[in-house]
Amino acid sequence: MQKTLTMVMGVIGADVHVVGNQILDFAFNNAGFKVVNLGVMVSQKEFIEAAIEADADIIVVSSLYGHGEIDCRGLREKCEEAGLKDIKLYVGGNLVVGKSDFETVKEEFLQMGYDRVYPPGTDPKVSIEDIKKDFCM
Repeated sequence: MQKTLTMVMGVIGADVHVVGNQILDFAFNNAGFKVVNLGVMVSQKEFIEAAIEADADIIVVSSLYGHGEIDCRGLREKCEEAGLKDIKLYVGGNLVVGKSDFETVKEEFLQMGYDRVYPPGTDPKVSIEDIKKDFCM
């Protein structure tokens, strides 16, 4: 029997955009994942502590206020320092201030150690399919 995939999710930094977070929570729960939703205004430390406590397989970070580029920097390294070397990191939303080419933004976040990067408005089905691929489900 395959274990249920556990994810920690939330909106990083000083961002209070909750609607997308709730949509993802609903979609991920309906997909059969165990979801620990930290809500809004979540620090990197809170993501890491929750991931350790829940024995999470994946951290899903969202940001809509445009400061994800700053808020997300260094999360991979902090995860590794905390012993979460194999945890998957997904990030999505409006990650930078202003209009930027998404492929450039995506490459920047991949370089920061994120496994998947999504633009604003991505259908949750896309990330669910990616999770299933990444975890051979």
